[in-house]
Amino acid sequence: MKNPLFYAKILLFGEYGIIENSKGLTIPYNFYQGALKFEPSEMAADSNAHLRKYAHYITEHFSNQFDTEALHRDVEAGMYFDSNIPQGYGVGSSGALVAAIYDKYALNKIEIHNDLTKEKISELKATFGLMESYFHGKSSGIDPLICYMNIPLLIQSKDDISTVGLPEASANGKGAVFLINSGEPGETAPMVQIFFEKMKKEGFRNTLKEEFIKYNNACIEYFVKGEYNPLFHNLQKLSSWAFEHFRPMIPQKLVNAWKTGIDTNTYYLKLCGSGGGGYVLGFTQDYEKAKTYLKDFNTEVIYRF
Repeated sequence: MKNPLFYAKILLFGEYGIIENSKGLTIPYNFYQGALKFEPSEMAADSNAHLRKYAHYITEHFSNQFDTEALHRDVEAGMYFDSNIPQGYGVGSSGALVAAIYDKYALNKIEIHNDLTKEKISELKATFGLMESYFHGKSSGIDPLICYMNIPLLIQSKDDISTVGLPEASANGKGAVFLINSGEPGETAPMVQIFFEKMKKEGFRNTLKEEFIKYNNACIEYFVKGEYNPLFHNLQKLSSWAFEHFRPMIPQKLVNAWKTGIDTNTYYLKLCGSGGGGYVLGFTQDYEKAKTYLKDFNTEVIYRF
């Protein structure tokens, strides 16, 4: 039997804000994928060694929720996670692995179907959060959730997550949402630590609540409706806010490009995941023009409008 594929994810809006109960919007990204396999390959031994440690973590924390005997048996037989999802790039490498393990070994698995209730989604998220905390120290469970469900999700709050429809993409559209590769991976834990250090200051807490969350939630509202003029008005504010307050999380190579986008109003950049490296997200109403400013970087379109 062929094991199912689990795709990468992109959090379009909500990075860091969802920790403080802002809204979030996340979509699957099928360009990258992973699956549990047994065929030997160069990466198999390394991945299998990591899975061996993870299997012990699952046994320790989920012994009555998972078929841990089967998991250990398969790991001993050489099972590994065959994935082209880059690690440390904010597109869900650990989330896809967590989703794959849950799908294969959970005893009372919550299946994905059209009438999945908010309660079931919330239950899945809680389980995934615990499963993924092995990799990041603390996890919201959002990444594995999107990798498992493989449909866009609207995060209204920590306990209110639902499926959402997006405006139809236009293959020949002038505007685009795109990824920029910073050229090096980032580490989630140190970036999250910086965020929590900032949260100790009242001034930062206030501006996060009064500005960042306001712009973030407005962006989600207008993106889902396909209202691009007010979307870009708020994106300009969101990108500028991040440039001022999230500077340590912006990959060094992209600091100037980030400011150029704001200064020229040609495109706006925002973090993709925790930052520090990996990808950043770009939004533009004229992708060809944006590329002239970003000619020194690899860009990858994920949505056209």
